[in-house]
Amino acid sequence: MTLREASGNLAALGAKQEDVPLMVQLVENPRFDIPGFDIFHGAVDLKTHDRIHILLGRGLLPMDEAFVIGFTMGSTHRVTTLEEKLYSLVSKYFYPKVFQFNDQDLDIFRDAVKLGYISDCTPLNKVEFEPYLDLPLGEIRAKIGIEVPLLRAYYEIEKRRYPDSKASARLLS
Repeated sequence: MTLREASGNLAALGAKQEDVPLMVQLVENPRFDIPGFDIFHGAVDLKTHDRIHILLGRGLLPMDEAFVIGFTMGSTHRVTTLEEKLYSLVSKYFYPKVFQFNDQDLDIFRDAVKLGYISDCTPLNKVEFEPYLDLPLGEIRAKIGIEVPLLRAYYEIEKRRYPDSKASARLLS
């Protein structure tokens, strides 16, 4: 499957930009960044965020969101402990209820920050996906350095930790 095909499939299911509450956009969308000052590293627009979901093999449940955001932030190699704690606080207490992360989601987020940090992939917030749209997902992962064995190993751990979770039942294809 190509990124274009997968993006089309996800677009039918995912949220539209106007459906994302302002509080979430203020934190996660680079459009709201203060020039020269990043509160949260790895901010991306919704289209890029959805493409990262696809390449990381994640769905749309809160645990998936937590993983994608954490891995993207970690891939920048610039996230501090304070930034990680601040994001956890904001996403747990200040996001609208349906977007809030619970403790389990935050465990996934913290794990994903670490995985993104140890990954040798290109910082995901810096990838220009347009040239890759018609390439197979596996080829794109290889080109930007997403280590599928690293993801699979973590997903196996996640599956054992959260055996009742629908998010943990899926594996990267």
